[in-house]
Amino acid sequence: MDNSEQLNLLLIKLENLLLRQQGFEAEIEALKQQVRALQSGTTHIIEAQKVPPVVIAPPPRNTPPNAVAQNSAAPNSVPSPFQPRVNQPQSNFADTFKRENMVKSDFEKFIGENLISKIGILILILGVCIGAKYAIDHDMISPLTRIVLGYAVGAGLMAFAIKLKEKYENFSAVLVSGAIAIMYFITYAAYDFYSLIPQALAFILMVVFTSFTVVAAIKYNKQVIAHIGLVGAYAVPFLLSDGSGKVGVLFSYMAIINIGILILSFKKYWKPLFYASFGLTWVIFVSWRMDLGSDNKFFGLSLLFSTIFFLTFYITNLAYKVTRKEIFGFSDVVILLLNSFIYYGIGYFILAENKNSVELLGLFTLANAIIHFVVSLIIYKKELADKNLFYLILAMVLTFITIAIPVQLNGGWVTIFWTVEAAVLFYLARIKNITIYEKLSFPLIFLAFFSLLQDWTSYFDYYGNDSAITPILNVGFLSSCIFIGCFIWMFSVSKNKTEKPAEWPWMRQILSYAIPSILLLTVYVTFRLEISKYFDNLIQSTRVTLHQRIGTDEPNYEFNYNYETLKTAWIYIYTLFFASILTYFNIKKLKNSELAIANLTINLLVVVLFLTHGLYTLSELRDNYLFPDSRYFTISAFNIGIRYISMVFFALLIVQCYQLQKSALLKKDFKTMFDYLLYISILWIISSELINVLELSGTQESYKLGLSILWGSYSLFLIGIGLAKNKKHLRIGAMVLFGITLIKLFFYDIYSLGTIAKTIVFVSLGVLLLIISFLYNKYKHLIIDDVKVED
Repeated sequence: MDNSEQLNLLLIKLENLLLRQQGFEAEIEALKQQVRALQSGTTHIIEAQKVPPVVIAPPPRNTPPNAVAQNSAAPNSVPSPFQPRVNQPQSNFADTFKRENMVKSDFEKFIGENLISKIGILILILGVCIGAKYAIDHDMISPLTRIVLGYAVGAGLMAFAIKLKEKYENFSAVLVSGAIAIMYFITYAAYDFYSLIPQALAFILMVVFTSFTVVAAIKYNKQVIAHIGLVGAYAVPFLLSDGSGKVGVLFSYMAIINIGILILSFKKYWKPLFYASFGLTWVIFVSWRMDLGSDNKFFGLSLLFSTIFFLTFYITNLAYKVTRKEIFGFSDVVILLLNSFIYYGIGYFILAENKNSVELLGLFTLANAIIHFVVSLIIYKKELADKNLFYLILAMVLTFITIAIPVQLNGGWVTIFWTVEAAVLFYLARIKNITIYEKLSFPLIFLAFFSLLQDWTSYFDYYGNDSAITPILNVGFLSSCIFIGCFIWMFSVSKNKTEKPAEWPWMRQILSYAIPSILLLTVYVTFRLEISKYFDNLIQSTRVTLHQRIGTDEPNYEFNYNYETLKTAWIYIYTLFFASILTYFNIKKLKNSELAIANLTINLLVVVLFLTHGLYTLSELRDNYLFPDSRYFTISAFNIGIRYISMVFFALLIVQCYQLQKSALLKKDFKTMFDYLLYISILWIISSELINVLELSGTQESYKLGLSILWGSYSLFLIGIGLAKNKKHLRIGAMVLFGITLIKLFFYDIYSLGTIAKTIVFVSLGVLLLIISFLYNKYKHLIIDDVKVED
């Protein structure tokens, strides 16, 4: 009895046991119903039906397996009224049982027929090598005998493999692989170790072995044989090299071998063979070229053969997909990109190392773009593949054009080209739903922005030089304007909803925030830099040549640095105006909630900067006017007037903050925060103005007295506002301010004030405290009502 008959018998026994189990379950259910009927007093009693066991006869010997299913249904089976259908569970169990046995069988087959044979031939080769080494070390046989015996072992193994091919093809293929490996290394040993055969004969023999390997791989239809032939083919020139430096012969041989191997891999569609050939070729070539360094001895040869290898793999990779009509997978895209960029990197290195060809780098980059463009054009015209392949190749064209721009150009022109390219790609991606273009535009948008940042920083390299940059009429401003226009275009395109969902949603989410953020920053910095350029030119125009520096031939210069402080003041005015216009534009036109939050954050930051550093800058301008530090320049009263210009723009920003707080763009109520912002700003401004007036009048030492009285009066004002408008936070703020004023009075002011000043301050603050107390007593009902309302 073989295994299949025994398996069928066991399955039949299992089915019999399952049927008997179902019968027992039916009898038990009938007995339960009888018990329930007796307990309830019902006269009608259901008799338990005894289900006769169903027996399935085992199949006779030599019954074919497919006959078991026909005998599985017993003709004498009596159905029970309570008996459920059991056909499906039986079938599922049997199928599962069979599948498990098939998996075990396949695993056993893989080990027995495949893995063990490969391990065996490897061990055999190692054994032969160990035995040969032992014989060589002990001079047991002569060199010629060793080589002859090696060829004999290889030939015998080959003959035995061919004899077994008809019945045991897989095992025979493994033996053939081992025989070919032995032939390769015996030939190498005969040439290199013992010099028994000349180089030409060794080369011919190895070419014959390689050709035989290719034929054997086709006959056996086994990739493993082809891989052995591939490794042997690439090893031949290195094993037989005599150090003559004939690299032209080497790479010609490799090119021919590549074409043959790739035709084989193409015919059999053996992609691993293509990958192996690709990797070995470029590793050998790159290693050789990097080892040369800056040696230009093989300049033309390197470019020629790198181009041949690139085109060979490029055409083969595309031919795979075009003839098979397959969609490019991840590995195919990786190979395509690696092949293109390895070739470009090698070519760039070769051209850059030669001083006579550095100017050709941009042309070489464009040549790569043209190659990909021609291929994409052929694919599009002939309709050789789907659109995804066409877009992928076209993306390569755009990539090399992108690279060519910084290679050939510099400065703002790089930014202009990259920005326009990013905008066009983004437009095609969103409007035409070309996913790969959106992926390309994503890094290009940030590349263009970083290039613009580089342009901005390069401006400071010109600062201090004799050459001046004309504001507005310069390449930097032109590139920034084009950048702004392209990003406005992309922002408008991004607002249009596309029907096709994004393949990478995280990328689209990043762009939804990055594009408007970069746009706002660019608009602000662009005009800020032009203001800086204008005042930097003014500073350079005021240069006065003084005496020669001690110990040097360079003269000493004097500049009107008041323009530097004026530049800072105008930048603050411009910043206040920019934040105001941005807020107004969002409230009236865009009505964007996310931008409203950004408006609020920007406005608060600008207010804080102006109240701190901005007012300090204005005070420096006043000091420059009152106490000029150079006799060569005249400081005008505009240093004082610009203060009030800035106050107007600051008030404009406060108004826009109020409008933003009133609009429905902010989801939370910021009334309390705006009150604090408004009244703190007013206090800060009038305190600064008080100091300014005292400085201009020549009584600057009285500012301590004046500030204390001013803060006390302002506290009274806040109390009045808080009572009139029922704003508890204003009244609390007034008390805090009055407390700060008293602390300042007793711990700071009192030591530097004279008797009259002390009297004035104490009387004034005392009167203010009495007025505040009176107001609280008079309007306490308003305070109580206010508290009740809040409760």
